[in-house]
Amino acid sequence: FRLRIVYILTMIRSSILLSITFVLITSWHMSSSQSGHPANALINESSPYLLQHAYNPVDWHPWNEKTLKKAKDENKMLIVSIGYAACHWCHVMEHESFEDSTVAALMNEHFLPIKVDREERPDVDDIYMSAAQLITGSGGWPLNAFALPDGRPVWAGTYFPKDRWMDILNQFAKLKSSDPERLEKSADQLTKGINSLDEVIPAKEKEVTQQEVTSLATNLLRQMDQVNGGRRGAPKFMMPNNQAYLLKYATTYGDDRALESVITSLDKMALGGIYDQVGGGFARYSVDSIWLVPHFEKMLYDNSQLVSLYSDAYRLTGDPLYKHVIEQSISFVERELMDANGRFYSSLDADSEGEEGKFYVWSEEEIDGLFEDERISNLVKTYYNTSTGGNFEGHNILHVTSKPEVFAKVHDISVEELRETISAANEVLLAERANRIRPGLDDKILTSWNALMIKGYVDAYKALMNKDYLNKAQSAMSSLLADQKNGDHRLLRNYKDGKASINGFLDDYALTIDALLALYEVTFDESHIYNSERLMEYVLQHFDNPETGLFFYTSDEDPALIARKSELADNVIPGSNSVMARNLLKLGDLLYNEKYLAKAKAMLATIDGNIQQTQQPSYYSNWLQMAIDLEHPPYEVAVMGDNAQALALELMQSFRSDAVYLGETKESDLPLLKYKYVDGETMIYVCQNKTCKLPVNDVKAALALME
Repeated sequence: FRLRIVYILTMIRSSILLSITFVLITSWHMSSSQSGHPANALINESSPYLLQHAYNPVDWHPWNEKTLKKAKDENKMLIVSIGYAACHWCHVMEHESFEDSTVAALMNEHFLPIKVDREERPDVDDIYMSAAQLITGSGGWPLNAFALPDGRPVWAGTYFPKDRWMDILNQFAKLKSSDPERLEKSADQLTKGINSLDEVIPAKEKEVTQQEVTSLATNLLRQMDQVNGGRRGAPKFMMPNNQAYLLKYATTYGDDRALESVITSLDKMALGGIYDQVGGGFARYSVDSIWLVPHFEKMLYDNSQLVSLYSDAYRLTGDPLYKHVIEQSISFVERELMDANGRFYSSLDADSEGEEGKFYVWSEEEIDGLFEDERISNLVKTYYNTSTGGNFEGHNILHVTSKPEVFAKVHDISVEELRETISAANEVLLAERANRIRPGLDDKILTSWNALMIKGYVDAYKALMNKDYLNKAQSAMSSLLADQKNGDHRLLRNYKDGKASINGFLDDYALTIDALLALYEVTFDESHIYNSERLMEYVLQHFDNPETGLFFYTSDEDPALIARKSELADNVIPGSNSVMARNLLKLGDLLYNEKYLAKAKAMLATIDGNIQQTQQPSYYSNWLQMAIDLEHPPYEVAVMGDNAQALALELMQSFRSDAVYLGETKESDLPLLKYKYVDGETMIYVCQNKTCKLPVNDVKAALALME
């Protein structure tokens, strides 16, 4: 009761302080933006990252045809500086160099500076990141590239302190006037190198064998940290698709070692400092090997995929920790990343008040001051492993070292009491944290990332049967298609302040189709299938690469860059080609479309050479999930009758990564559903490779048919 009173009083105080903070921040922004430097051309952009640089003394321009023409007309080299709103080192370089008048004068005199938001223009980022990787063997953000007026890069690197950046500027200014042939030669070599990175050799279709699947899964398991989870070493990225692949492999082939690896990773991530123990949601990565110290920025794409992953794991294990992560992470998304129309913003910054992580860390004195009952205060500090000296720059990143069941037993309290106490304490901590100056919000809406979050809501609905999750998934998809899809089924990449301005890329289509098919499975609304089919036909018409059988990342309706690239590998987000291949396979099954099925299989055959040559399954984990589906074809579970949705949802409570669900309450024209409706009955048909077993009318019997 005392905790609730403290919580209410703290919320009132938070509201007052938030109002004061808002006025102060607004006043500061207005005064800083209007003092010293006029706005540059970025002032007319909508990207929060670009707007952060709108009052730099650097004469920044956005990436567009007008800017590139200006560079050619003035015969000026380009500086293409690429980052994103939540990027800590982007802020550092801006403060050190781009806000400095001396640096700006040098950049403006000899170059045409261009700022690019990598999240809005991943196609441009890919060109110059490829250049950086060819030159230095690595990459990252901020990414700073020097290019000829036609856009061909001559050199690229990442963050540079001011003195080093000034040296580089002077060197290229001198080269431009004294040795332009050298720059031309470098541009030619780099452009050839960039174009060669996506080369693949089309291969003949071959059968995927269980031996191949097992060999690659074993390779990935060797790279995993079996004590702390994730891949070995530091920094540690969560790589949800790697975990999803191992989970699918483990449950398909009964590999306990793979399942144990996934469980270890999920447990350690959920208990670590990389997870916001107070407010929910995961940071982008851990700088150490034990998930303790995060890089504090929070990205929509990480949290959406992790909601899906923990939802699948909860359906398999029933672990209450995973349920907590799902619910708390969704609460975080709705509290901090959801707009008025139910769509989702992109990210939260790592920094507040110029310091990384300041918003999230605690001193023991702060915690003691929030709780009158010393027993509760001590329990909170013990549970979250705080100390007087802290574990991060004199403060504490809250983290847990034992699961609640273990902690409760050691400290001689019930699990229920522990959960209730910590939950109430988190409300107090969250309210107190609301008094602090918040990290910056990147409030642009990206189609592909929103599709990931919609799928996260669908997966959470399947796991927890919370109808609110389904409603929000449907609402978000309706808003997305209303504002970010044109009448010709062309998607737009971004949306902010009432407008969308960038043509969609392959990942926008791939992930939207994936989300639509996920929505179909839990609603049996066939409009989702036909929307998927229309988007698929648009992709086949405008993105297809007939030479490789794969897809380009950019549409043929977009202005050409120096290379038209394809996204082949999987990364922190599954690659757009692998998602499209899996979409073709699923949609081909649902519609009996042999063209889709043949193309899906040909795409995997084409990429198989890359997989075998690199022997790096972590970079092809979504492709390998598709390989499992070809080696072990999924069950097609058709549920027909008045009670179809309820029975299907009950079926989905058991995790089956090798099952596709479809159904209807009446007759349907879908090939897999034809002639299966029986008036007055609800029947479950378990099929595989379009061959069905005798129908049953209860869930247990249907699950038994899939064993």
